[in-house]
Amino acid sequence: MLLRPRVLPAQWPWLPLLTGYAVGSALREAGFDAGVKWPNDVLIGDLKVAGILVERVDTPAGPAAVLGVGLNVSTTDAELPVPTATSLALAGGAGPDRTTLLLSLLARLRTEYDAWQRGAGDLRAAYTSACVTIGRDVRVELPSGGTLTGRATGLDEGGRLTVRPQDGSAETAVGAGDVVHVRLAEQ
Repeated sequence: MLLRPRVLPAQWPWLPLLTGYAVGSALREAGFDAGVKWPNDVLIGDLKVAGILVERVDTPAGPAAVLGVGLNVSTTDAELPVPTATSLALAGGAGPDRTTLLLSLLARLRTEYDAWQRGAGDLRAAYTSACVTIGRDVRVELPSGGTLTGRATGLDEGGRLTVRPQDGSAETAVGAGDVVHVRLAEQ
């Protein structure tokens, strides 16, 4: 999809979160127990069923966002790319009708996107309620090569994940990184 957000540039980082929230909401409406892993993976249980990529591009008509959603609908167990993935067919016993699912997903995305554009609703609160990362112990592999381990506590006003480090130091806001949900056995 190509979107042309009219919000301030400082609000653009919310677009991948908004998309993940919309995909998770559409899946919940279809009967799947989906949640969002910060920033924009959609999980069923602890398994990834969808991922979102957003890229800002400059065009002659102004900046735009290229938005892609990869959703495993009918992937079999043998076809899964990694053991931490799943599909709707595996999670629900049968894959839903793709056309119905696509229309539902696009409608939900349009609703959330339009509200965001108008400044209506509270995306931060809605995303937080759907985010399965918040409240969990996490390990964040930072783009710098460092690692941050602690408890995910929430989101700041820019959509960054806030993490309270295990060493008791000040809470840190993370804008990018690979977040791993740490299980008790892994600590």
